[in-house]
Amino acid sequence: MAKLTKEQIIESLKEMSLLEVNDLVKAIETEFGVSAAAPVAAAAGPASGPAEAPTSVTVTLTDAGAQKVAIIKLFREITGLGLIEAKTAVEKTPAVVKENIKPEEAEEIKKKFEAAGAKVKVEA
Repeated sequence: MAKLTKEQIIESLKEMSLLEVNDLVKAIETEFGVSAAAPVAAAAGPASGPAEAPTSVTVTLTDAGAQKVAIIKLFREITGLGLIEAKTAVEKTPAVVKENIKPEEAEEIKKKFEAAGAKVKVEA
């Protein structure tokens, strides 16, 4: 049997249905005694311990409180959205204020919203 190149194997996989590819993966696992899931877990790297702080977080407005006008103004100031977009987001909570920001910036945003009477959640 002639040795197949990676390109030839990939081309033949492109012609297979998902069911056929699934059967192929199972056959490879059985033949070589491996699991297709093992490399995925290894590629994820070591598990993070509880001592590690997140490097980026998301701030979400969960409740606008009684002072909606002030919250809409603050939402606009922080996000740069227009009046209509900010008003819609504040009225349809939960609404993401900012994503992938440093925890320090998230705490400042949280303080501003809480000072105005709103409730926010900071998540990794």
